[in-house]
Amino acid sequence: MTGRDVYLVGSVPMASAADVFREISNVLGPRLRWLPDGETGDRLDWVAGLEGLFANHPDFEASGKAFRIHPTAPPKMRRVLRAGRKAQDVNFGNLGYADHAIASYAEFARQQAAGVIPARVKFQVDLVPAHSVLWLFVEDELHAALDPVYNAAVKRELARITAAIPHDKLAIQYDVASAVFARLERNEASPYGRDRAESTETFARILVDFGDAVPADVDLLFHFCYGDSNHRHVVEPSDMGDMVAMANRIDAGLSRQVQLYHMPVPLDRADDAYFTPLKDLRLRRGTEICLGLVHHTDGAEGTLRRMATARRHLDHFLVGTECGFGRRPPETIPHLLQIHAQAAEAS
Repeated sequence: MTGRDVYLVGSVPMASAADVFREISNVLGPRLRWLPDGETGDRLDWVAGLEGLFANHPDFEASGKAFRIHPTAPPKMRRVLRAGRKAQDVNFGNLGYADHAIASYAEFARQQAAGVIPARVKFQVDLVPAHSVLWLFVEDELHAALDPVYNAAVKRELARITAAIPHDKLAIQYDVASAVFARLERNEASPYGRDRAESTETFARILVDFGDAVPADVDLLFHFCYGDSNHRHVVEPSDMGDMVAMANRIDAGLSRQVQLYHMPVPLDRADDAYFTPLKDLRLRRGTEICLGLVHHTDGAEGTLRRMATARRHLDHFLVGTECGFGRRPPETIPHLLQIHAQAAEAS
């Protein structure tokens, strides 16, 4: 089969995982290798559904200061530790990822056995490291101390998922979002580093640790992102340089193979300068790239224009959107899937 495969990042605004599996497979089935459950319900807006974990946690109280990741984004009330509480003693308990994954996989397995989902497709589970979650819900001065505590909870979720779901049917995607790439683009100091170089090293070390925690016979995927709040990036990437550097650093540090890195392409970037850093990729043989260059706004025409430029810099790549579909109006999804199908058929 000629053409390209399609990659879906995560959220799909449909009523249930059963609907997501059925509808996505109907349109894109032959082009899929991995399929998420759509992160439906309260997971649809990415980590926003975790706000209650902090709002109702006995160790935290409101700081009185709201945080916006960009000026038009909805505010999030950040929190601090209550008097006398220590970061190392915080218990985050059940984050919900494993509960959802195990329930959704049962439906995935039913539909795959019935031939709805193609046999080669694996069930994709999205996990989010601490740096993205804490950025929204906790004041900066606590990030360094709480990062390993929260990440330990994420690893417990991973352990439950990999114990319950057959490894040959499973893929784990880690989100590396604007909490990472906005800081790198701005070259700003944060609890993770004094500048771009130091922050890249810190974030890569965390992500290597997470990657090596995934069993070698489970597919490993990384989704890079600059944000999608109110359909806006937190900051506009100047080019793909920071993403290429991060992928190279992760790949060099891991003891296992990465199956795919997903890298976004903004709507207005069909220029060679954006894609030029791809020449510096130094990944293991067999690791693939998905370029998130499908945009509903300018449809197939704009998507094919970005693809034409991308092909001058990287011959083989999968296609997808910049981020999940969760913030999109549900009525736009059929057309968006058709744009994916058209992009996949293009040479």
